[in-house]
Amino acid sequence: MARFQSVRVRVNWTVLLIVAHLTYLLVGATIFQILEREAESTSRNHFQVEKLNFLANYTCLDGQALEKFVQVILDAWEKGVNPSGNSTNPSNWDFSSSFFFAGTVVTTIGYGNLSPSTVSGQVFCVFYALCGIPLNLAFLKQLGKCLTIHLGRLERGMVSVVPHKQTVEALAVSLFVITGSLLFLVIPPLLFSYVEGWTFGEGFYFSFITLSTIGFGDYVVGTDPGKEYISLYRSLAGIWIIFALAWLALILNMGARIMQHVIGLTHSGFKKQEEEEEEEEDVSPSKLEDASKF
Repeated sequence: MARFQSVRVRVNWTVLLIVAHLTYLLVGATIFQILEREAESTSRNHFQVEKLNFLANYTCLDGQALEKFVQVILDAWEKGVNPSGNSTNPSNWDFSSSFFFAGTVVTTIGYGNLSPSTVSGQVFCVFYALCGIPLNLAFLKQLGKCLTIHLGRLERGMVSVVPHKQTVEALAVSLFVITGSLLFLVIPPLLFSYVEGWTFGEGFYFSFITLSTIGFGDYVVGTDPGKEYISLYRSLAGIWIIFALAWLALILNMGARIMQHVIGLTHSGFKKQEEEEEEEEDVSPSKLEDASKF
């Protein structure tokens, strides 16, 4: 009977997650459509008006020639070449930019503004990602463990000052979140805003979209042909991405655990399921050790 109840709780929890996930997607789709569709229509109409004005001012061109030129610009953009400026623009494949690109591959960010255009480059990118993505996940996992150890040391150091364990945990987590936010989500956007000429909101938007590995590609550092960047600028940005991803992954993991704990407090069945899963995680390694002895 208890087993049947446990299965029923797990099924209910799965159904709840499915409904919540689909609802979240539907709500997001509706809001994005409301916010962005009109702006897209305005931009499309403005572009068509500009094309007509261009043809009116340069009568030697016809519509077909202009469309062909627009296609050339689009092809150049898809291959990572900025149509503005001239041939003296900085290379997209110098070492710093290539290092930054390699980081976006193994972290699965993939801005989309730059990709290999040669067959050999595309083949190498596939195998590089196959090996690099698991390596990056293992690295982030180990880095997360190190951060967790430091967080535990911080909690133990605060015990002598604050006697209550729950208060110490709350203070330690708060300090960890605030310090990480300053290092990874406040100071970098300020630097990006200064270097790239963005607003702080645009810099913060780029930082979060990058660290969440969404990577739209509408904002990318070091791509303005009108600016002169230091040689290590994009490489430093790549290193920032790696360490910030580990911090953000740990924060998201904490948030998921807090959510499970809250649901467990409000629904006893979910709490029992969580305890059973924790017991299974604890028992599994010991079973493996026992099996290895035979």
